[in-house]
Amino acid sequence: MEIATELAQEFAKNAAQRDRDGGTPKHERDLIRQSGLLKLTISEQYGGYGQPWSVALAVTRELAKADGSVAHLFGYHHAVLANFQRLGTPEQVAFYLEGTVNKNWFWGNTSNVRKGVSRVVGNRVDNHIVLNGSKKFTTGTPDADYVLISWEDEKSANTVIGVIPGGREGLKIHDDWDGIGQRQTGSGTVTFENVIVELSEVLEEHPNEIKDSYNPPLTQAVLTNIYLGNALGALDEAKRYIVTEARPYALSDADTAAEDPYIILKYGELWAELKSAESLVDLASKHVDLADSNRYALSAQERGEAAAIVTAANVIAGRTALDVTSRIFELMGTRSATVRNGFDRYWRNVRIHTLHNSVDYKLKNIGNWALNGKQPPTPIGGLHT
Repeated sequence: MEIATELAQEFAKNAAQRDRDGGTPKHERDLIRQSGLLKLTISEQYGGYGQPWSVALAVTRELAKADGSVAHLFGYHHAVLANFQRLGTPEQVAFYLEGTVNKNWFWGNTSNVRKGVSRVVGNRVDNHIVLNGSKKFTTGTPDADYVLISWEDEKSANTVIGVIPGGREGLKIHDDWDGIGQRQTGSGTVTFENVIVELSEVLEEHPNEIKDSYNPPLTQAVLTNIYLGNALGALDEAKRYIVTEARPYALSDADTAAEDPYIILKYGELWAELKSAESLVDLASKHVDLADSNRYALSAQERGEAAAIVTAANVIAGRTALDVTSRIFELMGTRSATVRNGFDRYWRNVRIHTLHNSVDYKLKNIGNWALNGKQPPTPIGGLHT
């Protein structure tokens, strides 16, 4: 965590400016490459650190305190690693994990399989696959060394998952992401123009539902820690501003903003909200570790409980983060709400991510599990941005 904290402090120096600029945080990505954290969850068998997922999630949270976009890129890198380990052959897994360890490969994701959003079709030609089409929400693809991809087989219509280098000929990364938040995640459009995929790069056709059903809900857990990290960072910024720059309310008898009773009250309220959410998120991380360590030995009950708790943490962390990142302005005052300060980036980062998947459906799934014992659904094949 010491390395993560040092990186977060470095990223915080120009986070507000980079949020305004958008684009790709090349320098920050390279610092992560140099830090060794890209091999954090890779087994010692392949030369990695072999740390549990709870550690990677804690690092994601720490980075998000300073920079939600870079935290997202880091968390999704490890989620991609987990995804192809689930699908690849032992030989493929060894090749890609050892390459990541030895060459600091940073992974991106173009495996969104949601219908109606994007479509890539693959056609078998001789001893390789030729891909054409486009993908949206391709988080981490700009500057990625390797990317996880998916396509629809032209003949069978099955979903196929594969891996290719980020610089593969015909893969065009448009870097056109224009969201209100998470401005440097590179979650824009990628087009495939006669992109060749070798058969050795194909991981699995029509990902096995049993494998997927026992896959830990990693993407949800990553996003949950991004929400929480943004909120923790926002409250830290609010504290600094209140102590050094804010003024007490006009009707207050306090000499400083930090002594104003209502600012103290509101800060305490937000702090308590965050501590409560943090406890649930930490519990969810423990369940992710349990699910990941047991993998296919996981019982249906254990898998359902892990998914429900991770989803509950996602909902509560999202709601809490939206509240905290919005209400900090009530404590800091009008002068804090400037473009130069950039404090609004915390709210924008949380807001855009909490829109990706309906909270109502998440709560329905939790309720169906808690009330009726029905397994929460798990998407088949690929990460969801």
